Amino acid sequence: MKLRQDLRNIAIVAHVDHGKTTLVDALFRQGGLWRENQQVIDRAMDSNDQERERGITILAKCTSVRFGEVTLQIVDTPGHSDFGGEVERSLRMVDGVLLLVDAAEGCLPQTRFVLRKSLAQGLPVVVAINKIDRGDARPAEVLDEVYDLFIDLDAHEAQLDFPVLYTNGRAGTATRSLDTPGTDLRPLVDAIVATVPPPEDKSDDPFLLQVNQLAYDDYIGRLVVGRVQAGRLKTNQMVVVKGDSKTYDARITGVYTFQGVKRLPL
Repeated sequence: MKLRQDLRNIAIVAHVDHGKTTLVDALFRQGGLWRENQQVIDRAMDSNDQERERGITILAKCTSVRFGEVTLQIVDTPGHSDFGGEVERSLRMVDGVLLLVDAAEGCLPQTRFVLRKSLAQGLPVVVAINKIDRGDARPAEVLDEVYDLFIDLDAHEAQLDFPVLYTNGRAGTATRSLDTPGTDLRPLVDAIVATVPPPEDKSDDPFLLQVNQLAYDDYIGRLVVGRVQAGRLKTNQMVVVKGDSKTYDARITGVYTFQGVKRLPL
């Protein structure tokens, strides 16, 4: 079995306002997608008006960032219980989860919902206790709450052996130990690479795309966002679209990938 050691597919999941999108912004900067002096809009992955107005992520967003020899393909999922369906669809796109928990607020309802779904799918979890710079941060107690939550959700022994990072999304730092201040997010990236399995390379098999989201572009037209489970895809290729009620042929008019918040042609 061939594996894509250069890829990791992960979902970032958290309760609303636990710092998920801010952490992704920091990953962009340290991955070289943004210059340090570049003016950017906070919450770059919250791309529609309702999300910016409410300050929460509603739709699952896809992005990627390269660190060294490994590309992290990230699904930034909703952090609010009103959009649980988006969370479930996103988890089917990935091979592991980064669970982000606020160092002061601890495990809140959406954390429980997402973790239950992740454990049920057998996804490995990396835990990040975020916002450790808060004056009311209580990281040790919050970590105990995380363990209690895993146990309450009937996690098996292997699932309880998760790596723990302490992060400050705004400063862009991560550390394995509170006694050793972090300097960047490399410890977090290393934990993801070590914990989340690489996807299997099935590029020689018949083409199969798992659809996650439908979108529309004023210039391109209809867009399908998903994960290529097998095979290869190129422009002008004919494919079979299998819906709930009918199956039909279609032609691929363009193939794109995500880099940061940009959509780039392949």
